[in-house]
This record gives sequence, C-alpha cells and structure tokens, in this order.
Amino acid sequence: MSPISSLDAKAQATAVDPGLPPRAKVYDSYDLTHIPKHPGEGWTRFVCISDNHSHIFHVPPGDVLLHAGDLSRLGTLADLQVTLNWLKTLPHPKKYFIAGNHDLCLDVQYEEGGELVQFKPRDLPTKDLAAARKLVRSKSLIAAGMHYLEHEAAVYTAQSGKTYTIYGSPAAPFYSIGAFQYSAGDGRRIYSRIPPSVDILMTHTPSLGVCDITKRGKHAGCAELAERLLDDDLQSCRLHVCGHIHEGRGVAVVGQTERLPEGRISVNAALPRIPLPIIVDLKD
Repeated sequence: MSPISSLDAKAQATAVDPGLPPRAKVYDSYDLTHIPKHPGEGWTRFVCISDNHSHIFHVPPGDVLLHAGDLSRLGTLADLQVTLNWLKTLPHPKKYFIAGNHDLCLDVQYEEGGELVQFKPRDLPTKDLAAARKLVRSKSLIAAGMHYLEHEAAVYTAQSGKTYTIYGSPAAPFYSIGAFQYSAGDGRRIYSRIPPSVDILMTHTPSLGVCDITKRGKHAGCAELAERLLDDDLQSCRLHVCGHIHEGRGVAVVGQTERLPEGRISVNAALPRIPLPIIVDLKD
C-alpha cells in the first residue's frame, strides 16, 4: 500500500503509511461510498472524529466511535443537543466521547461559584449547565451505547473478548476564554490521572509536536501531555485520538519502545474542510 499526502473524500481507500504496524490499518482518505473493508474477525474498527461543532455529516460504520471533543458550536445546551441527537443515530454499537474548549455548558467552572462564572455567556443560563451535564450521562444515551468521559476511563470489550481501556480528558492549554482549559504547569497534574492500563487515550489537545501544526506553522500541542506520554507506565497505549488544532488533522506513528516496538498511532481527527472521519483498525 502506498502512503497518502492529501485529503480527498473521493480518493481510493489507501492505508495511511506503509510503515504502520502489522496489527493496525489506518485510513484518512477514502471514498465515503466505498468504505474500506473491515479486516474481519479478531480486529476492531475505531472510527475517529472531533471538532464537529454541531455540524452533522456522514460517518462510516465501525465497532466503536471515538469523538475527541468540541461537540458544540457556541457551547450552549441547544448546540450540544444537536450533536448528541446525531450521535445517537449513528450505527456504532459503542460510542465514547469527550468535551472540548467550545463545550462551555459541560464545564462546572461556569456555574455560580466557579472560576469562569463572570465569563458565562448570556445565552447559557445556569439551569442549562446542570441540564447539559445530566444529559451526557443520561440513561437514554447509555442505552444508545454512548459513554461520556471526563478525566475517567471505560472498558470496551471487543467481539473477540479482548478488552480495551479507554481514557478521556477534555482539557487543553489555555488559549482564550473557553472550557476545560489549564495554565502552563497544570498539565502534568491533569494527565497524571491517565491510568497505566490505558490502551486508547482520548484528549482534546494534541501532544506537542504530533499532528499539532497551526496554519501559521507553529506547534500548538501540549508539552506536558507529550512528557506524560513518555512515562514508562503508558508504553502500552496503542492509540491516541485528539482534535482541537484543525489544521493538524492527520496521523502519525510515534513512541516506538522495547515494550511497544510497533509504536503508538496518534490521530488528530479534527474536521477539515471535507468532513471525513479517520478509520483505525486494530488487531485485538
């Protein structure tokens, strides 16, 4: 298979990199009317999206959907409901999602007594904050296979019986007033909560230097997250899905070590001009 260098929704399905580990196949360019064939028994298909900002679009089927945050456009409850109602209709048996810096209605710091209450928009009443946080953990979403992760882990069991520990964090370095942001120096504490057992990591921000280049050519990922990913206890993490930096959309294989000689697949799934989810097939 040959590598691809551009995003084209009508391109023939092609694996991203011929150097990918034999236990993984990744597609970031394919024809939505001719989805790459599922590898079959003993493999799990993860479909990765991020930063849809209340925009809905066609998503190919798979075993698991991973959404890396910025569910809403302006951070209101109404915006959030648009995305959640859409996610409920998608065919993936399990869907794991996190928030991002646009998702103000999910950040408790906008409530009375919170550090960001003075910046709360007029169209985000206090009652909507409580309603939003209740909604993402509602029985109706759980019944639809949807699981909201906010600095917490969940376990997915594949058809083969293989279990994947999935951890999600909505945090991102401070850029401008928004949700779930932290100041320099706080990232290490935040990411210390990632459990050693994690197989799949979801963060809204990329790590520094990996799929994080802005349109101005600068790296905008988090250095403290990058440092955490170098720790010995995270060397079994096979897939890292993020978003946030739209221009950084893409795939990289990083972190080759003795424990993980095949490396970790890093996916920035933020929506580009053409909304095309990134498909990651992992051998169980």
